[in-house]
Amino acid sequence: MKIAFDVLPLVSDNMSGIGYCEAGFVSEMTKAHPEDQFYFDYFSRKNHEVKRARLSRYKRENCTLNESHFSGFVYRMIMNIIPVPYSMFFGKKADVTHFFNYIIPPFVKGVKIVTIHDMVVRAYPETVRWRTKQLLNTGMKKSMRRADIIITDSEFSKKEIQKYYPAYADKVKVVYCGVNLRKFHPVDDLNQIDKVKESLGINGDYFLYLGTIEPRKNLERLIEAYKCLCDSDSNAPSLVMAGGKGWLNSSIYEKVNSLSLSDRVIFTKYVPDEDLCPLINGATAFVFPSIYEGFGMPPLEAMACGVPVVASGEASLPEVVADSAVIVDAYSPQSIAQGMKKVYTDKKFALELREKGLRRAAEFTWERFSAQLYDIYKTAAERS
Repeated sequence: MKIAFDVLPLVSDNMSGIGYCEAGFVSEMTKAHPEDQFYFDYFSRKNHEVKRARLSRYKRENCTLNESHFSGFVYRMIMNIIPVPYSMFFGKKADVTHFFNYIIPPFVKGVKIVTIHDMVVRAYPETVRWRTKQLLNTGMKKSMRRADIIITDSEFSKKEIQKYYPAYADKVKVVYCGVNLRKFHPVDDLNQIDKVKESLGINGDYFLYLGTIEPRKNLERLIEAYKCLCDSDSNAPSLVMAGGKGWLNSSIYEKVNSLSLSDRVIFTKYVPDEDLCPLINGATAFVFPSIYEGFGMPPLEAMACGVPVVASGEASLPEVVADSAVIVDAYSPQSIAQGMKKVYTDKKFALELREKGLRRAAEFTWERFSAQLYDIYKTAAERS
C-alpha cells in the first residue's frame, strides 16, 4: 500500500499529546511494514531544515517527505470556506491518508481516515481555545462526512462521538493508544532522579501531576484536596505540577496563593523529554483528577514507571487504568485527598498498585496499536 500521514503534529515547535501518539504509531508501522510506501505530508512555509530534522527520527527507507511550501495556517483557515483541494499540495499518490488531528481537508485522494480523540469541544467548550474551537466547530462535521473511517482512543470517546454526531456512528472504530515502554520504565538510579529533582527545585518526597495546566484537568480541586491533606498531615509530600501552560489557567495559580500553599506547591519550568521518566519515578504517587479525557496517557506512563496512580472516575480514565489505580471522585476534594493519603501512608497498598500498574501498562503497546490500525487500512483499501 501507499500510505500518507499528515505529520503536522510531528513538526510543531511544542509537541502535544496528539503528536506523541502519532510518533509512537508512525515509528512502529513504518518499521513493521517495509514492503509499503509511506508519505509524510506537511506544510512548511519556513524553517524547512528544522522540520526535516524533526521528521528524520521517524523516516526510514520506505518513507518520503511530501513537503508543501504553502502556509498550513492559511490553508486551514480558508479550506472550510473555499474547498481548496488537499491534492493540489500533496498529489494523488496515496491509497490511504490518515489525519491525526480531527480534520480531513477537502478532496483527499483514496481512503480517508481521521482520528478524533475526544469531544471536549462539545462537552466543555469553555475550556477550548477560541481559535481551536472555531476550527473544530466549522470543520469537524465536514471532516466526519468526508471520512471513510473515524478512529478514536476509547469506548468512552466512541460513545461521545455517537452522542454528538449520531449520523456518523457506524464509521467509528476504537483503537487504544500505546505507551512507549522504552521511554517510560522503572528507574533504579537514585542519582538520576535526584539530579532531575535538583534541576526543578524539588526537595524531599512529592506528589506529581504531569499534563497541561488548564481547567478541564481539575487542578483547582486538586489544590483544594492538597490543602485538606496538609491540614491533616503537616509532613505530607510537596505537590509538583509539571506541564505546558494551557488555556484559561490564571485561576489555578491564584488558588495556590489564596490557600497559602505557594511554599508547598511547585510549578516546574519546562521539563525536557529525557527528564520525564526520572521525574515520574521519583514521585510518591501520580495524581490525575481530570474531568474529561479521551484516553488519558499520563496515568498510563506513570504506571509504566511503576508509580502508584490516583485518578478520577470520569470519562475514559477508569477504562484505561482499570483496577490498577486509586479511583477518586473528581468533584470532591475530600475524596481526592483521601486517595492521596491512602497511597502515601499505606506502603503495602502502594507496592500492590505498583505491580498492578506495571502489568496494566504492558498491555498497551504501539505494536498492538499499529497492527490493529494496519488491518483497518488494509480492509478499507481493499473495499475502495
